[in-house]
Amino acid sequence: MTRSPPRLITLTLLTALSALTLNMVLPSLPSMARDLAARESVTALAVSGYMLASALFQLGLGPVSDHFGRRPVMLGALLLFIGASLGCMLAPNVAVLLACRVLQAVIVAGVVVSSAAIRDQHSAVESATKLSLIASAMAVAPMLGPMLGGVLDVSLGWRAVFALYALLGGALLLLAWADMGETRAPGLPAPRLADWAALLRSSRYWAYVLCTAFSVGAFYVFVTGVPYVGKAAWGLSPAEVGLGVGSITGGFLVGAAISARQARRLGVGVPLVAGRVVAVLGMALGLGVFAAGAAHPLALFGFTLFIGLGNGLTLPSANAGTLSVRPALAGTAAGLGGALVMAWGAVLSTFTALVVEVSPTPVALLTLLTGCVLLSLAAALVALRLERAAAHGAAPRPAEEETAGGLHGASRDA
Repeated sequence: MTRSPPRLITLTLLTALSALTLNMVLPSLPSMARDLAARESVTALAVSGYMLASALFQLGLGPVSDHFGRRPVMLGALLLFIGASLGCMLAPNVAVLLACRVLQAVIVAGVVVSSAAIRDQHSAVESATKLSLIASAMAVAPMLGPMLGGVLDVSLGWRAVFALYALLGGALLLLAWADMGETRAPGLPAPRLADWAALLRSSRYWAYVLCTAFSVGAFYVFVTGVPYVGKAAWGLSPAEVGLGVGSITGGFLVGAAISARQARRLGVGVPLVAGRVVAVLGMALGLGVFAAGAAHPLALFGFTLFIGLGNGLTLPSANAGTLSVRPALAGTAAGLGGALVMAWGAVLSTFTALVVEVSPTPVALLTLLTGCVLLSLAAALVALRLERAAAHGAAPRPAEEETAGGLHGASRDA
């Protein structure tokens, strides 16, 4: 069991638990504040503090998994996650709750290790196909998490949410123990600080990371800005806004399904750029329609569906490209890239809140979204150009040979 590679369903469930842990607790924040005699602004740190801790854990977990292997890191993270979940469930005060909540963020190992394990076993093109399937879990889990958390909070109380986290962690610990064999090839040198610096000096790595950051950033801009805009422009309730946010999620599921089915035939480059073109066209059309005087929320949600569709097409290929710059450092690349994307998402969310506070209009929101998707398209085109250069180079470096070959066909087709 320590040698057979993990099944895709195992990696998908580990990734989904990371997404659930972030947002299933959202409906319980007021209940936590009331029961623990804390201000709601303090209990809100259970979300923002978790996100910050996730970014920091990603920075460390990637190199650690490259050094010690994927299996021990995932098992250790699940053990710590179970303990932290029990600590949150039994917390006597808000300080203990927040401390244990920060430790819960270690479950982001599910994202880092799963991505690295896939890249350990497959080429860049095949990795994009597998990552497309896992991406669907990242879309569905945020939809189901708050609903399930709300039901538990109403029926059993907020502590039941953390009890469920512990149970899910225990179930996945048993599954990972039985199914998650080591995928990192033996004999590879341990990562060094110089290797981490080499990733940061790679133009190709930055192109893929920035493409991902601005693609995901468009989602953060939307979910941050649309509650302000929906209320100011049309008087939408939070429930109505929540339904509208589902437009991006629905589009993402469609895009990820197309990517999973077509990645082998099209390669990585075509979905990478096509997703960005779809998002740019959707936002440009939406901006033009609203600038001309359109004033209906369904129009806004209809156009922003193209962001989800474009992200579903682009992100699996962008993630595969990120991991393929230095295949021997897939864990480091995944962790560092994930931390950078999350940090940039926080910046964009803050900037969006400042903008829509002053101008809560659909045109202002669509302008921000258009800027994000245009920058993501530019990064995708740069990544494609750099892959072409690597593929046609006289003597690619050993660390780049696989990605140059694996993406050459996609670059040629695009």
